[in-house]
Amino acid sequence: MPADIPTPASGTTATATATAAEAPHPRFAVGVLAFCGVVVAVMQTIVVPLLPHIPALTGATPAAASWLVTVTLLTGAVFTPVLGRVGDMYGKRRVLVASLLVLVVGSVLCAVSSHIGVLITGRALQGAALAVLPLGISILRDELPPERVLSAVALMSSTLGIGAAIGLPVAALVVENFDWHTMFWVSGAIGVIDIVLVLWCVPESPLRTRGRFDALGALGLSGALVCLLLAVTQGADWGWTSARTVGLLVAAVVVALIWGAYELRVVSPMVDLRVSARPAVLLTNIAALLIGFAFYANSLVTAQMVQEPKETGYGLGASLVVSGLCLLPGGVMMVVLSPVSARISAKYGPKVSLALAAGVIGSGYVVRYFTSHNLWLIIGGATVVASGTAIAYSALPALVMRGVPVSETGAANGLNTLMRSIGQAFCSATVAAVLANITFRVGGRTAPTLHAYQLVFLIAAGAALAALLVTLCLPGGRTPAPGATGATGEMGAVGAVGVTSEAGRTVGAGRTVGAGTVEGNRDVPGDRKDGVRTMPIQEGT
Repeated sequence: MPADIPTPASGTTATATATAAEAPHPRFAVGVLAFCGVVVAVMQTIVVPLLPHIPALTGATPAAASWLVTVTLLTGAVFTPVLGRVGDMYGKRRVLVASLLVLVVGSVLCAVSSHIGVLITGRALQGAALAVLPLGISILRDELPPERVLSAVALMSSTLGIGAAIGLPVAALVVENFDWHTMFWVSGAIGVIDIVLVLWCVPESPLRTRGRFDALGALGLSGALVCLLLAVTQGADWGWTSARTVGLLVAAVVVALIWGAYELRVVSPMVDLRVSARPAVLLTNIAALLIGFAFYANSLVTAQMVQEPKETGYGLGASLVVSGLCLLPGGVMMVVLSPVSARISAKYGPKVSLALAAGVIGSGYVVRYFTSHNLWLIIGGATVVASGTAIAYSALPALVMRGVPVSETGAANGLNTLMRSIGQAFCSATVAAVLANITFRVGGRTAPTLHAYQLVFLIAAGAALAALLVTLCLPGGRTPAPGATGATGEMGAVGAVGVTSEAGRTVGAGRTVGAGTVEGNRDVPGDRKDGVRTMPIQEGT
């Protein structure tokens, strides 16, 4: 079958109906969605500089204060794939706006209270808004012409790293110069602006997945993720061999197995495991986990390392603001390199982009290993790692989209984002274990040794190397006409369960659905029932 003829997933049907909601100024959609992504990503790191001060500010224990980060990770992991699937079924812009509204509510809760329970609740709501990223990617794939899809998706995906790089120095400035509640008021106000901009500039995607929402599948996935991530994030405090940690890990495996068996029997599963098991999808998600691990070590270690006192022999005694600013050049490079990555993917394929990215990240950690005493060399090494991350985060959605049905873009990108988050969780646990166990006494306090930091760099470089090897195992080929359509082995299978589109409207890469239906620039026969054209599509692989 030619590459420009989309191939549906097994036993699927595509349907057309007039459901799209137009926005008054859709030409600004890419910028608006990217801005939303940056804001949501900033929320993930905004409390990190505040954590050492939370016990004094709220009267909470350090263990309770750590939940301000842990709960965001948990809710982000749970809601990202779930809301991605809900968006595929009920409207991506609608769910994106709801996610931003949840972020605003969470920000307001944190702004009006100093009670640790309320703060944790607010942070949980902020974490749920991470679903904005896959939803934005899905809208871009559905709405943009094929020549713009790769660059727009690359920018949207990179916002996760851009926001993380911006969030730390901004939060540090606020903590040192203003009341700490200010940053939550500001984040809430920006969230409201985001909602207005989305309603004003972003059209509702006309594509819909038909079927019933798999509530049991969502609960099973959530249960497995919560058990796994609780064990990973709290294992250092509880003890890796404690009953709680081991019990949660066992529970995660058992729940995941039961969930997987159930998903294989459901007509409209929460996660289509048959699609996810395809090498193009499975290996991409494994690479995403490894890239997430490798990237996060850079964010975790850089600020702490330069803040270490000079008495350690390697620390620079930098302030909180300076340590945060060390990551800012990396954020700038992410903005600059996302379109470059898109051009590489368009010319050589996203597999080449991801392999290049993994190599750059690994090289950056080699630089970090040998340049731990000079601030500018530290910044340079951190920027190299961030540059590789920008290329990787830009390539991953393109790899996902070429391997999944267009009707499952939101859920599939949500799962890929989830894998990055799981990688970050494992990285956080690994870094904490290394820095806590390889220490020495200096100036009356315990500090990690230089070798501890260097070991972290080697582990992160190893993760990048593993990502490179996984990437080389991906099916090859360039991405033809990236957009809403797809070809098996290239841009993916199109049409799982069913796609609903506005009648007669061109969707994505030259795909017109509705009256006078055209599918991949070729007429597709169909029957009209109750004013809706149903397009029978032959079963594909």
